[in-house]
Amino acid sequence: MRTDHRPWPIPDRSWIMKQIWNRLLFAHWPIDPGTMERFIPRGLKLDTNDGKAWLGIVPFRMDGVRLKYLPPVPPVSAFPELNVRTYVTVNDKPGVYFFSMDATCLPVVKGAKWLFHLPYHWADIEWRERENRVHVQSVRRNAEDGYLFRAEYRPLSSAYRAKPGSLAHWLTERYCLYAAHRERLYRCEILHEPWLLHDAEGTIYTNTMVEPLGLKLPEEEPLLHYAERQEVVVWGLEEVNR
Repeated sequence: MRTDHRPWPIPDRSWIMKQIWNRLLFAHWPIDPGTMERFIPRGLKLDTNDGKAWLGIVPFRMDGVRLKYLPPVPPVSAFPELNVRTYVTVNDKPGVYFFSMDATCLPVVKGAKWLFHLPYHWADIEWRERENRVHVQSVRRNAEDGYLFRAEYRPLSSAYRAKPGSLAHWLTERYCLYAAHRERLYRCEILHEPWLLHDAEGTIYTNTMVEPLGLKLPEEEPLLHYAERQEVVVWGLEEVNR
């Protein structure tokens, strides 16, 4: 896997996990930075583009999940997932911060919380693919309020690589994630090929994923991109020195 496109070198230690992400929708809304900042843990700096913060909701199918030197083991190696995220930076390394990560596989939910301090939740996610269109419906288990999402989407254009400096490039070409746990910040490095994106169309019928947080999405339609497949390797957490 190439590394020259990455904005900083890969870690000098071995990666620990491999994943394949399939049929992703990137749905993004602009958010006032002053509104978003109060939801970001201390030590993380909200990343903005042209003065705007962005909130993304990303449904996709995980496949081929395995630890290094081990084969994929069903059912923990393949399952649908739904992420709610924004963009942050620490020490000049821009990355992703997750508000929530819903998945159908309970062992993965528990394991990711323990190993990576990520906000995973157990959910029932119905995933259907018909011709070139994806239908997804997610309902979080054991949740008293909200956390519902139902949408359908499909690619519109042929695949392309986003130009550096473009909004699509800024939203998707992120090579680490950040997590907070017990007043500490952690970075998880990832590596994948540059995204092959498609312009997308879709309809979001239900979306209450951010309402319980106290965030309100703008009335405007989200910016949509689609990606067919991405192979990813993941390193273990490292604590961030602030």
